[in-house]
Amino acid sequence: MKSSTRNIPWGALGPWLALLATCLFFATQTERFLTAQNLSLVLQQVMVVGVLAIGQTLIILTAGIDLSCGMVMALGGVVMTKFAVNYGMDPYLAILCGLAVTTGFGLINGLLVTRVKLPPFIVTLGTLNIAFAITQIYSKAQIIPNLPPELTFLGNTFVIGNSMGFNATEVSLGTITMLVLYVLAWRVLRDTAPGRHLYAVGNAPEAARLTGIRVDRVLIMVYALAGLFYGIAALLSVARTGVGDPNAGQTENLDAITAVVLGGTSLFGGRGIILGSLVGAVIVGVFRNGLTLMGVASVYQTLITGILVILAVAADQMSRKGAR
Repeated sequence: MKSSTRNIPWGALGPWLALLATCLFFATQTERFLTAQNLSLVLQQVMVVGVLAIGQTLIILTAGIDLSCGMVMALGGVVMTKFAVNYGMDPYLAILCGLAVTTGFGLINGLLVTRVKLPPFIVTLGTLNIAFAITQIYSKAQIIPNLPPELTFLGNTFVIGNSMGFNATEVSLGTITMLVLYVLAWRVLRDTAPGRHLYAVGNAPEAARLTGIRVDRVLIMVYALAGLFYGIAALLSVARTGVGDPNAGQTENLDAITAVVLGGTSLFGGRGIILGSLVGAVIVGVFRNGLTLMGVASVYQTLITGILVILAVAADQMSRKGAR
């Protein structure tokens, strides 16, 4: 069985062309946009949503969806920070506890989808509210400050370009972490049996079952792995803000879905490239950054993002009809 990632359709170039066109547009509108420092800032701004989008992509490739990712991320961040600050736990152990909580939520989502046969939309809508309530109750709706450096390490930056004749540019360790995770996810989906099984389940679950693929096991693995990525996104969020924020993640779920859709992954499952989600996240970040530099109000940024999502889904729908 051939993976759909091996024969990349020309349509896969769409997100890259859209990103190029967006960058060219803003470069003509403000001279501050096309600078190394500003582009590095864009990547820092999208690194949390970018990592959330990895988990969201895995789920959407199986024709599912996860509305809970942002609030599960917030809960993971609160657990990490409270365990380290309030209980004096070793910071690395606190991080593992936070990752375990987010992975556990992903596992619960997967079990409810496969064992109870509930729709992913309903399951994750429920766990979104559960995670939100637990986060608020556990943190008492209070921000957790004074974090140990181990929790904020990925927010540190290093300088590149100074010795090569270019202007010095700061790059965050969180940005590098996001890019490394995308490369790993891309290789796994492209070159491994689990990656091919995931695409097969998204394309036709019954046909995948008849070929010997354990569909329920694949789905449980996907949701649990997505939860792990949400935990890593929580660590990046904590590192970037320097606090444990119980109010984080309230819009990141929709931002992650937006990134996946703009990146060309089909909401109907079985089709998409993980690197496209990175491009989708960057497109959203570029739009918001460019419009901010132009002095456009944030409400119009949200409006344009919504229009982009509708256009991307409409294009996906038309391409599916054309392929029949």
